[in-house]
Amino acid sequence: MTDVTDGVLHTLFHSEQGGHEQVVLCQDRASGLKAVIALHSTALGPALGGTRFYPYATEAEAVLDALNLSRGMSYKNALAGLEHGGGKAVIIGDPEQIKTEELLLAYGRMVASLGGRYVTACDVGTYVADMDVVARECRWTTGRSPENGGAGDSSVLTAFGVFQGMRASAQHLWGDPTLRGRTVGVAGVGKVGHYLVEHLVKDGAEVVVTDVREESVRRITDAYPQVRVAVDTDALIRTEGLDIYAPCALGGALNDDTVPALTAKVVCGAANNQLAHPGVEKDLAERGILYAPDYVVNAGGVIQVADELNGFDFDRCKAKATKIFDTTLAIFARAKEDGIPPAAAADRIAEQRMAEARRR
Repeated sequence: MTDVTDGVLHTLFHSEQGGHEQVVLCQDRASGLKAVIALHSTALGPALGGTRFYPYATEAEAVLDALNLSRGMSYKNALAGLEHGGGKAVIIGDPEQIKTEELLLAYGRMVASLGGRYVTACDVGTYVADMDVVARECRWTTGRSPENGGAGDSSVLTAFGVFQGMRASAQHLWGDPTLRGRTVGVAGVGKVGHYLVEHLVKDGAEVVVTDVREESVRRITDAYPQVRVAVDTDALIRTEGLDIYAPCALGGALNDDTVPALTAKVVCGAANNQLAHPGVEKDLAERGILYAPDYVVNAGGVIQVADELNGFDFDRCKAKATKIFDTTLAIFARAKEDGIPPAAAADRIAEQRMAEARRR
């Protein structure tokens, strides 16, 4: 266990993936709450990021996930033009087994104890109804229902933003921002993926989907009988004639096994932390695959929840999410100019904004 703990501390204090301002370990034995809140940066403003509820194999794995996710939120919020830094929380455990009102209230008290340095929202395993409960103990809670002063499901604008990123990718690669006639594979058609499929079908794309949940796939095929189904992600990424691959489930989708097998010319999806490790972005570039950085194109949701703090206006949020098209094109242009992969170009732009904020 000491080696595992030392590994986490090394990541936090010594690695490029560290550099976090604050990491809080939270426990409430009465409710069973075990959580990690990681604040990567508050240079641009209060850290903003969702709460993931997941049955991690070990506590160390949970801490590492919080570190990685919160760092990604700093970059995402910076490139989305928000006045927020990056933070993320993870609750350890199976939400189907241990999620209770008492646990969520205890979690709300933990977030509130940070005094506004961290603003929370939904993520994998947490939903609008959960944030309504958390908000009873913590005013720094977004992703709430409209009945409770919130904006509701942020998946709508997340999918819209990913669609804008796809349009920008098509513009950059093929000279036309439409997906009409293109074949798009969507891995994961749950919260965000099913809204993305709707945009793609309306734009005239041919869509292939896969999901570990049969009911999620069935919801898609019932609504859009023309959508094809791949048996699993491995089959999807090998689909002949695939133009765009959209990972929309959990992270790590792009790794040493999947990148060599990809048939698509573009990767643009909603999942966070798609690159399994540093260097994968170079592998994609060497294969001639255009990668639209995940934290750029999936920022629609965080744009929405950030707006809740100022009195939510959907049209205002959608206008901001539409700019993901221009941001993605700017990143591709910067990558070409600097001779680096798009992921590195996006990092440079985000880091520049955060550095400028620190100098003020």
